[in-house]
Amino acid sequence: MRMKFNKSSQLLLVSVASLLVAGLVTACGTLTVDFVFVASSKAAGANNYGQMDVFEINSESGFMRQIPTSPFPSGGRNPVAEAVSSDNTNLYVVNQDDNSIVQFIIGNDGKLYPQNTVNTPGIYPLAVAVSGMNLFVVDTYQPLPTCSTADPCSGSVAVFPITASSSSPPSDVLGTPLTNTSLSTNYWPLSLPGSPNDIIVPTAINVLKSGTALFVTAYDSSVTPNVGYVFGFSIGSSGALTPLNGGVPHDMGVGDMGLGIHPSAIASYTTSTSTYIYVTDSTNGIVVSYSIASGVLTKISDTPAGDQPSAIVVDPMYAYVYVANSLDSTVTAYSIGSSGALTSLGAYATGTQPVAIGIDPSTNHFLFTANYLGNGVVGTVSGFELSTTTGTLVNSQNSPYTANAQPTAVAAISHGAAPQK
Repeated sequence: MRMKFNKSSQLLLVSVASLLVAGLVTACGTLTVDFVFVASSKAAGANNYGQMDVFEINSESGFMRQIPTSPFPSGGRNPVAEAVSSDNTNLYVVNQDDNSIVQFIIGNDGKLYPQNTVNTPGIYPLAVAVSGMNLFVVDTYQPLPTCSTADPCSGSVAVFPITASSSSPPSDVLGTPLTNTSLSTNYWPLSLPGSPNDIIVPTAINVLKSGTALFVTAYDSSVTPNVGYVFGFSIGSSGALTPLNGGVPHDMGVGDMGLGIHPSAIASYTTSTSTYIYVTDSTNGIVVSYSIASGVLTKISDTPAGDQPSAIVVDPMYAYVYVANSLDSTVTAYSIGSSGALTSLGAYATGTQPVAIGIDPSTNHFLFTANYLGNGVVGTVSGFELSTTTGTLVNSQNSPYTANAQPTAVAAISHGAAPQK
């Protein structure tokens, strides 16, 4: 039997439905705790640019949905890394195939507004970090005439000063890369003092919470098995770098099984008395823990991870570490002990091939991964609710969420952190 409605009933139903929709919209706006920016590298649009998906996280359920105007063009080809300015008003997106960094203003509704584009000094940028009023970028190759994929050379680090704007909303400006006065270049090369001709391949960057030092993971591709390294630099008041330990990086060796070491990601954790550094090794499937004092790394332990760990994040509030494992599509969780050692808390399934990971900066209560292969057609983002007392994870409502194809990087700000656009 088919039910029939008269005109008054139809109007009543429309009114009720309208109120429900309005309530949902208001609730989503009120309960949004963070905006998450997901870079997708699959070429799209007339310029073959990548895409920037913008998700909002619901503070009660952890549900993630794209804002109505998402996605936005990344402003370049093959976006691979992101960082947010210290005041949460600007997003910097690294487009590898264009050797460029695109600066976006972030609206208070999460929308992205492209402002400026600068080129990195070297070739094929791969990682970026912001600390204070400086942006640090790692290039795969130094800017030498002989460097290319056919004839590779070692990588380098560059520093861009950020000039804050008085406009509203503030549109910060990236200045000219700082000069390395020791070499009269605008970059700091990554090279081995004893083997200057070896090809050092950088993989990741991390700046300490204090902003006084940065570390770059890399491996020596000229030897078999590969040897892993952690390069350290102190950061001066202007942002200029000084190599730690006389420019001699920390030697990670080739691993207990002799397979070589391929460091893939790095994160740090600071307490009132100590600083610890955690490096994932994608070849051996481990997380290597270090304590650091006066720029010197001292190994604490190796802790098993999943298959081919690709990204790592430290919860700065609750002393937990999370590692995305790309080949077995999991996140492994760890607690940080008083000595900096890690204790495994378990593994949790993600979408296919997670390559980036983040924690919401507002409450440190939600975690998310960008899954490169997604469901085979599009990329996905997996969301989790994090237990602040045990460090365990529970899937957020309806996770994973659809993203554009081949997502590569994530960054996030608290809702309301950016001014009105």
